[in-house]
Amino acid sequence: MTPVLANRALDLTILALTAAAMLSLGIVGGYTQFVIGLVAIWTILCVGLNVLYGLTGLVSLGQVGFFAIGAYGHAILMQAGLSFWLALPLATALTALVGALLAIPAVRMAGPFLAMVTIAFAFIVEHLAIEWRSLTGGQNGLMGFDMPRVFGTTLGERGLVILSIGMAGVALLAYRRLANSGWGMAMAALRDQEVAAGSLGFDPIRTKLAAFAVAAGAAGLAGGLFATLMQFIAPSNFMLSQSILFLFAVILGGAGTVLGPLVGAAIVVFLPEMLSGLAEYRLLFFGALLIAVLLVAPRGMVGTIAAVLPRRAAPTPPAQHEETLAFIRPDAPAGLKVTDLGITFGGLKAVDGASFEAKPGQITAVIGPNGAGKTTLLNMISGFYLPGRGRIATAGRDITGLSMHAAARLGVARTYQATRLFGALSAEENVIAGLPRGRGGAPFSALATQDARATARGLLALVGYAGAPDTPAADLPHVDRRLVEIARALALRPHVLLLDEPAAGLMHGDKQTLAALLRKVADCGIAVVLVEHDMEMVMGISDRIFAMDAGQPIAFDTPEAIRRNEKVIAAYLGEGTPDAPKRELAYTPGAMDVLITRKLCAGYGAADVLQDVDLRVGPGELVALLGANGAGKSTFLKTLSGLMAPGKGEIIFEDRNVEGLAAHRTVERGLVLVPEGRQVFADLTVAQNIELGAYKRKDRPDPTELETILDRFPRLRERLDSPAGLLSGGEQQMMAIARGLMAKPRLLLLDEPSLGLAPAMVEELYAVLAELRDDGITILLVDQMATLALAVADRAYVLEQGRIVAQGSAEEMRGDDALVAAYLGGGTSQTREDVA
Repeated sequence: MTPVLANRALDLTILALTAAAMLSLGIVGGYTQFVIGLVAIWTILCVGLNVLYGLTGLVSLGQVGFFAIGAYGHAILMQAGLSFWLALPLATALTALVGALLAIPAVRMAGPFLAMVTIAFAFIVEHLAIEWRSLTGGQNGLMGFDMPRVFGTTLGERGLVILSIGMAGVALLAYRRLANSGWGMAMAALRDQEVAAGSLGFDPIRTKLAAFAVAAGAAGLAGGLFATLMQFIAPSNFMLSQSILFLFAVILGGAGTVLGPLVGAAIVVFLPEMLSGLAEYRLLFFGALLIAVLLVAPRGMVGTIAAVLPRRAAPTPPAQHEETLAFIRPDAPAGLKVTDLGITFGGLKAVDGASFEAKPGQITAVIGPNGAGKTTLLNMISGFYLPGRGRIATAGRDITGLSMHAAARLGVARTYQATRLFGALSAEENVIAGLPRGRGGAPFSALATQDARATARGLLALVGYAGAPDTPAADLPHVDRRLVEIARALALRPHVLLLDEPAAGLMHGDKQTLAALLRKVADCGIAVVLVEHDMEMVMGISDRIFAMDAGQPIAFDTPEAIRRNEKVIAAYLGEGTPDAPKRELAYTPGAMDVLITRKLCAGYGAADVLQDVDLRVGPGELVALLGANGAGKSTFLKTLSGLMAPGKGEIIFEDRNVEGLAAHRTVERGLVLVPEGRQVFADLTVAQNIELGAYKRKDRPDPTELETILDRFPRLRERLDSPAGLLSGGEQQMMAIARGLMAKPRLLLLDEPSLGLAPAMVEELYAVLAELRDDGITILLVDQMATLALAVADRAYVLEQGRIVAQGSAEEMRGDDALVAAYLGGGTSQTREDVA
């Protein structure tokens, strides 16, 4: 069934259920009629909560507070002499206003903090109802409210129930239309990926405020109807457990579905009536039912049924290629100018004085080793970070310090290093989400029109997406996720497109296709700013390159000039050599290797990052594995240590195959990884962190072992009782290596030990590595700073795009052109003409 037909079928189903409920009142009466009225009232409240939780993903356990405000507000206004028809909308508006006011501080929180705020709000309302006796009647409550009158005729209970059923039907129809509107798309986007939603122009605060106000208003409306139906209200009607039941009903029926609130409300209201003889066990039954639903049907009853129904994509005619190019072409091409941009984190200058210009129709690449500040630079341009100094200008406007959604609305679009798609939306809907540039439009106006779907499919075709448009984004393979994210960014019709490592994890053929796409996008007059570690691709398609190192700009020039720039080469390979002693104790070449990998392949999803890697490490050797960012070095170490399963190939460690062995088993064998980023246990002391290294040892550590390790790392001795989180970066790195040594490794794997360290600390660290080498400890070292690694290594391998492209002794590798080519691209890179 197509989306249009599905929506019509839903509308007809709601109308049919509403009519059936009204007609049933002619058959039933008395108490059953009252219970049906309660179901309708609960449905209204749960529809509002479904907007907040099902659409926006915000958990509120304080809905009973809004329910009480609506009930008391309606009752007090009616006792003051207002008619039902005036008191009900006024009480609803008052409740919505209170909800919006509560949301102002609450929506800046998330998870349990937001839940705790709403619980506290419910407690406050409950105690106000008890203590404010002059207004609420205290524990005695309020009673005796006039039934609504129509043309001079009192409706009575049956008329009120019919009115409640009608309002419940209207609420369900309104939810269906809201969910398909720009506002609903914004809410769903915030639920799945708040950062990405902001980069599409959606204002997170306003959207959450709207969701809170809608949920509160629906609860207030339900409360007003409840007060009139009950003819008596007291604080005992609004206990906190009611809020839990409201949320339970939404989850049980199916959060985010149109009919879920109705199904959940019907079950929660009717089930206690069916089990009236076991009333004291009501919450026990509800708890057991919720556990069963979450285990068997986590999408809720309606969501589970909807998932198995056949779906057919809308027969939207594909957009013409030229029409799509015309759609993304800016009316007034405008570039990007960054002047003296800088930001500091806790005294660390992450970016300091960055200045460059990205012109329309050109690709400007930003390159640099790990920790250079490339992504931080993009985050400032896109509004994710507030710059400490400098200026960002585009289209003749200063956008420095603007929020993400404000920058996006002015035509600055971006993608992310790790894709941030809206997993619950389809590939097509993800692209449609970018079309309004963050402007929701009318709350009940459909966003996914026939024209919007045609445009989205044209953009998907332009980027080379060949999958089904209605495939949920969460189910897409890695390559398609990259393409859909680029298509979504282009849907904003940007004049500046920021791309953060779009080729990460792609195969060589996919990278060539991506390079051609980016060239085509730039040729439309868009200023493309590219952060990428694949230097072959960067050198092949870039018009200008901005190089950074440790936050400092070092060059801004053409690709050929950058490739020859001595400062850029030094930034990637390192300059000088550490003052580490030469090897004193020779290892035995030709002895049985400690580690052998044969035709090793591994990757993420369908893409292999490592391709047929053959590598050997002899006993007592220090072997360096070198290569640019994204070459696959860390993936190789993760595969060796059992953190990733290899796709194929062999890992032979001390003459035994260990490929696919769990990580804790590899540690038991003596294969120990010191991971990138140290990964310390911040709340434990230094001594506790080091001692944890011996956790999988079969023998108990000798007390002298810790002393021996501390002799190697004297800095740690005086900090043994300090929390590890308080150490400097260099001290944490030393502690991580000490923790690895405590495991008595047969092979020590070191992943980027120099990353983010000051030069003096790097010198000290590499002197320790030289000592470990001389003491006969076998080490496989990954470090992007090739000069540092080669100063202490016996042999080296060079990894490029997952393949070994060069190997030899450390002395041979220092003069090997393949090393420079692996970092800065070589003679095989595509030229701009090749890409075109």
